[in-house]
Amino acid sequence: MGAIAVDTRFALDRARCISCSRCIEVCPTQALAPGLVFAVPARSRQELFDPPSLSVKAERLAERARRVLGRSLHVRHLDAGSCNGCDWEINATTNAVHDIQRFGIDFVASPRHADVLLVTGTVTRNLELAARRTYDAMSEPRLVVAVGACASSGSPYPAGYASGEGAAAILPVDVFIPGCPPRPEAVIEGLLLAVGRIVPRT
Repeated sequence: MGAIAVDTRFALDRARCISCSRCIEVCPTQALAPGLVFAVPARSRQELFDPPSLSVKAERLAERARRVLGRSLHVRHLDAGSCNGCDWEINATTNAVHDIQRFGIDFVASPRHADVLLVTGTVTRNLELAARRTYDAMSEPRLVVAVGACASSGSPYPAGYASGEGAAAILPVDVFIPGCPPRPEAVIEGLLLAVGRIVPRT
């Protein structure tokens, strides 16, 4: 899926990784092994590369989000052509085990009431207009969080006449949550990262 590049050095693009484990199977040195932890959400696409290349605007974004949005957050979820894997994991954040509301985070039905747009799917050509209108209906300040490999990079689907290249192709994404699908803990961490409630892990 193009997640791994081996040239003069090894590079892993976590936004494109779908956890298929093919890299572990074909690694000639058997240096790769399955991990037990989820990939960490990031504020920029560049931070999802391993080794990372950190962006400069991350600290300014966190400070602005913390100052303006405070400790309460209203989220509008937008399915823009996903397989529903990420959507089920987002749904699991509201159960008694993960209880996302304990952080002051609520899901709302209208983008007019939302602070954050949570996007899943590749943002297909037919849904680009819906995604843009949903974003435009939100009042400032507003944040966009891309959930899963599809929304983060368009992976594993190549760009074509119907499939898109992820949320960042048409929306200003503030946080990328990698995974296929990401676990509920990763979704919660990504939302807390978006509003500056936690510091990025390095």
